[in-house]
Amino acid sequence: MLPRLAAALGVAALGLLAGCRTLPVVAPVSVPWEERRPQLQARDHFELKGRVAIAAADQGVNANLQWTQAGASTQVTLEGPLGVGAVRINATGNRLAIVTADGQRLDNDAAHAELANRLGFDPPLQRLRFWIQGVPDPATPATETIEPGQQRLQALAQDGWSILYMAYTQVGNEWLPQRLTVQRDAVRVRLLVDGWRL
Repeated sequence: MLPRLAAALGVAALGLLAGCRTLPVVAPVSVPWEERRPQLQARDHFELKGRVAIAAADQGVNANLQWTQAGASTQVTLEGPLGVGAVRINATGNRLAIVTADGQRLDNDAAHAELANRLGFDPPLQRLRFWIQGVPDPATPATETIEPGQQRLQALAQDGWSILYMAYTQVGNEWLPQRLTVQRDAVRVRLLVDGWRL
């Protein structure tokens, strides 16, 4: 009985091994950065979900993040643990509106003030749209540091902000940031991307 059981288990194990496939080795990005940069900057439709930790002066915020970019329109939802303190941010050009968890809507100056109050700073959403994709905003000068052996950013300095890219993840045929830190003076924002959708 035991020899038959052992033989059956051996056949089953061989069957499982035969069904396993080795994942293909992903080649590093080969397109030159000078070509990739404008391609990434031109992308104006994407979604990402992740987590963000913000430290600003003596204030700290941890939240789940959902970012949807549709052309010039940016929609960001920040939600604390168990949905506490949720806020939905809508930005198009210079127009900003937020809707709080209790349904209160604030526009423009009032919206900027509320974000600064909640987060400890007024986030540069127009710039962040590019930074989270791993490129500088093409509207203003920037200093780039390219990751050795790769055609992607390791660090970026723009408009007084420093952005450090710690990890990338493959999304289709593209490499996009998975972990990054955005910092200026006493403000530090850490972003961990759980998933991209292009």
